[in-house]
Formats: sequence, C-alpha cells, structure tokens
Amino acid sequence: MSRTLAREAAFKALFALDFNPDDIDQEIKTMFDDEPKLTSKKDFAYIDVTVRATRDKLADIDAVIISHLREGWQLPRLMSVDRNILRLAVFELLFAQPPIPKPVVINEAVELAKRYGTDDSAKFVNGILDSISKT
Repeated sequence: MSRTLAREAAFKALFALDFNPDDIDQEIKTMFDDEPKLTSKKDFAYIDVTVRATRDKLADIDAVIISHLREGWQLPRLMSVDRNILRLAVFELLFAQPPIPKPVVINEAVELAKRYGTDDSAKFVNGILDSISKT
C-alpha cells in the first residue's frame, strides 16, 4: 500500500506512545489495524521497525531537535503533534535504512503537520527539518 499511509500510522503510534509509553506492541498493532488500506506485511514491517527504532533512538533524536530549537525553547513545550512529527522525520533523515531522500521526508512531515497540527505547525516543522537537513 502507500508509504504515506504507513508513515501516518507510525506517527499516530508515536503520538499515542507519548501518553502511554509502556505499550508499544499494542500501539503498533492498533495503528495498523485502524487503517483498512494498510494490508501488507511490508506496511506492518515499516510501522513496526520505524516506531520501535524511533523510540530506541529517542534520546539522540530529541537531542538533534533540541539543538535546532530557538534559545529558550524546550522539547516539552512543543505540541505533542509537532514533537512526534519531528521525531519521525528526524529518524527518517538520520537513521532509516535504506535512506529516504531528504525532500521526501520533509514534504511528508509538512503534510502530516498540515493535517494534524495547528495553522503554524507546517511552517514550524518545515523550518526545523530544513535546518536539520543542512547540518
């Protein structure tokens, strides 16, 4: 199926794990089961690997995001939607195998921000990811 839908499901699982970090297996299964267009083992594998690897590398990912925030801003101050879109995108920019082209990662993250964030989320996510992709 569509990598975009699988990416959206991975984002939703990461978002849910922000509130309930102890049930990763259930969150991954729920996100896969909740999207009827996700039917392939490849889709499930993408969600499973991406969510688990993002959570495993969370300290490194968060450090990258923090280093690109304006002075005085802290990660907990970010909206959970923006924070988890950034986490997913930073994972894809820095750790995904095979590598995903930077413009694809940024575009997909901006689209998620438009769909789930506030009026300012897409611009914010784009700015942070653009800065990260240049370093």
